[in-house]
Amino acid sequence: MKTILDLLAENPRLSNHDIAVMLNMDEAAVDAEIARLEKEGVVRGYRAIVDWSKVEQKESVIALIELKVTPRRDTGFDEIAEEILAFDEVDSVHLMSGAYDFAVYVTGRTIQDIAMFVARRLSTIESVMSTATHFVLKKYKDNGVLLVDSEEDERRIDLL
Repeated sequence: MKTILDLLAENPRLSNHDIAVMLNMDEAAVDAEIARLEKEGVVRGYRAIVDWSKVEQKESVIALIELKVTPRRDTGFDEIAEEILAFDEVDSVHLMSGAYDFAVYVTGRTIQDIAMFVARRLSTIESVMSTATHFVLKKYKDNGVLLVDSEEDERRIDLL
């Protein structure tokens, strides 16, 4: 059975009335539960996912930066993450398993801006051992939302 969180995650534009109807709940109970979830920090915000390639905008570049770090005594990775997420250029920071420790998504005006950010700010953080930068060339899906229009290939022949 779906929950309030499931519905909000699928479509944050649903009204509390609509959620109440879909879950067969009282609207006041939905209002109270959403207020509680927001107050406790479970619901952190509501956001539109925009396909910026379809509108005129100023140029921007997105990069995924892999960071290999040495954990710090007593704080492990948390203190390093706090330093990284304080930069305005940083959109997301994730602690990872595998070959690198952090996946950091950053946005800049140009490739050079991101390169300078990595060279002068990110790589100079104590504990950072190495970085690897990957530039996003095209987004196909973002946060579960398709960003490409599916065009049916009329040449395809179904054999079934």
